[in-house]
Amino acid sequence: MIDLNNSLSSEIKNLDLLAKQVVEGFITGMHKSPFHGFSVEFSEHKLYNKGESTRHIDWKLFAKTEKLYTKKYEEETNLRCHIIIDNSASMHYPISNNRQIDKLNKIGFSSVAAASLIEILKRQRDAVGLSIYSDSYEFYAPEKGSERHRKMIVHQLEKLIQSSSSATTDTFEYLHEIAEKMHRRSLIFLFTDMFQTTKSEDQLFEALRHLKHNKHEVVLFHTYDKELEFHFNFDNTPKKFVDVETGEEINLYAENIKEKYTELTEAFFKNLKNKCLQYKIDYVPVNIHDGYHQVLSTYLISRRNFL
Repeated sequence: MIDLNNSLSSEIKNLDLLAKQVVEGFITGMHKSPFHGFSVEFSEHKLYNKGESTRHIDWKLFAKTEKLYTKKYEEETNLRCHIIIDNSASMHYPISNNRQIDKLNKIGFSSVAAASLIEILKRQRDAVGLSIYSDSYEFYAPEKGSERHRKMIVHQLEKLIQSSSSATTDTFEYLHEIAEKMHRRSLIFLFTDMFQTTKSEDQLFEALRHLKHNKHEVVLFHTYDKELEFHFNFDNTPKKFVDVETGEEINLYAENIKEKYTELTEAFFKNLKNKCLQYKIDYVPVNIHDGYHQVLSTYLISRRNFL
């Protein structure tokens, strides 16, 4: 598999190209995975007939078999997918101006992951839409399969990586709005760190249930920084911790609260997992420093189950 941290250590300047490289690296590694043989580009091969266009000849297969085959694509879109991204201030943590692939914050990771999903959806000839929210419904694009539409969405994700935010959010409000816009059965991916301005867990899961109406399938990518937000690995010097959404401040030694913090965080994750299980939502905790394999393999599993 391609080592993206080495091959793309410079600042992200072309998200479309990066997404292609992420997907190519993922596909290269698939022969060692349970997805060996899963088509991520076309539906099947057929023998080339003299007089047909040579545009879709699979030359790699010709090198192996010495026979001419063309890639036979599906005529119709197989699946409709809608990607939702939480763009509140907490998703811009860790706060950094570094836009390198191995230094991305949660919003940067989510944007690259979304672009990679869009790339693999394009290869499957599936339709894709995008919603972005914070303290307002910032962006909406319905599910379409055209190349122009895809490029427009990827451009929006590029802008997201370069942006900053001080916005708070109550995710449930905008999930209800998004749910009202979706009338045809779709596979929905939600990227969020699950941090809410208010303690509104019941309202949040009611909104997630609303997303599942019309037989939609919902995958929750719980996006977090494992070292800092889960293990609370800060050096033991006095620090001022600031809530990026509310502005609340506290001065403390990290070591003094680390044990209790991790205990509460583990309980928080476990509760989210159990709640999602109860509501039949696929819960996928995603550490932003572990790469994109888990996101793309979750897509393949979800797609198989959805169709």
